[in-house]
Amino acid sequence: MNARRAALVAAAVLGIVVVVVIVVRTPWEILPEPAGGHTPVDPTAGLSADRIERAEAFAAAVRPASLVSIALGLLVSGILGLTPLGGRLMRAVGSRSGGRWPVQVLLGVPALVLVGRLVTLPVSAYAESVRRRYGLSTRGWDLWLRDVAVSLAISAALTTVVVLAFLWLVRRAPRTWWAWAGGTAAALVVIGSFLYPVVIEPAFNDFRSLPAGELRTDLLALAEENGTPVQDVLVSDASRRTTALNAYVSGFGSTRRIVVYDTVLAELPTAEIESIVAHELGHVAADDVLTGTLMGALGAGAATALAGWLLTWTPLLRRTGAQSAGDPRVVPLLLFLVTVGGLVGTPAQNLVSRQIEARADLRALELTGDAEAFLGMQRRLAATNLGDPDPPAAWHWYFGSHPTAAQRIAMAEDWLRLEGP
Repeated sequence: MNARRAALVAAAVLGIVVVVVIVVRTPWEILPEPAGGHTPVDPTAGLSADRIERAEAFAAAVRPASLVSIALGLLVSGILGLTPLGGRLMRAVGSRSGGRWPVQVLLGVPALVLVGRLVTLPVSAYAESVRRRYGLSTRGWDLWLRDVAVSLAISAALTTVVVLAFLWLVRRAPRTWWAWAGGTAAALVVIGSFLYPVVIEPAFNDFRSLPAGELRTDLLALAEENGTPVQDVLVSDASRRTTALNAYVSGFGSTRRIVVYDTVLAELPTAEIESIVAHELGHVAADDVLTGTLMGALGAGAATALAGWLLTWTPLLRRTGAQSAGDPRVVPLLLFLVTVGGLVGTPAQNLVSRQIEARADLRALELTGDAEAFLGMQRRLAATNLGDPDPPAAWHWYFGSHPTAAQRIAMAEDWLRLEGP
């Protein structure tokens, strides 16, 4: 078996493994059906007519921007990756500093990332103006630009490191590089899961410990009852940027902490804060982060093996002007393939995510035993975050990472019926 066919076989095998892991690890049935059938989903989620109208108006204003941004990003990535233009940009930038391949990568990858970001920047600015108009964003334009710059710098740096490692492996092992790169990609996914809370999060928000008091004690007690003790309860200064409500649990072991937006402390009663944190603790109890990391690592391995097959296809390489998979001019094509892979995989990722989020909702109900607080929290989140309680089915199928507010409320009412008074 030649190296190209071996890469395709490895991609197929790993792809099958990913599907098996998804099927086995995804909670497809959250609750048994109550007597009399499941609670009908109320498309209004119990929100007032003016709240629904405002949420729908916000969605109508911001959804086109999301689609345009995706289309522009794909178009630019395709132009750079499927024509010699991207390769010429790589060589032109690198030639100013000697033209060696590491230099081309160090200078060319940030240039490619910058071009892609600049093209979509006007759309992002429009979306930010919509969020400001509807009261979701509290950022000034200076902070918005700072966030864009920091995000761009992090993305460019990480992409450059990955591409450098990729090309080094291709040049060191021309026949089996895809196997080594697949293992490396899987390892990077795992490492990233551990480093994200301590490296990336502080680049955008400041955190302080929640002062001693009843709420802190209750949240730490919830974590203990959940079987997943945390090291601290932190408050994020989210109000610098948004009025949205959120909380999460991040980190592993000694870095695990509950993080609550300061907007949550200002807007939600204690019982509802405990409910939202209990949901996040549900993810920890079910090892959802580890499962997601495993799926991501296997997916990265499969995608890299598939790239090993595609990047040895001569007609495709000719479109970029690259001589081989180790030629820096192949980088724009590689980034295009990553973009396409992300878009193709999004519906499957979100399907799994919706089921996992529903299981975490169930855990929140079981952990607190307070369905009233859960229902109030869901309605308040939907109203404050301007979530459409009943989005178009196609939109929710592709973009929806969580069940709709209406679906979550119906599930909670099913739980009430099953549990009894």
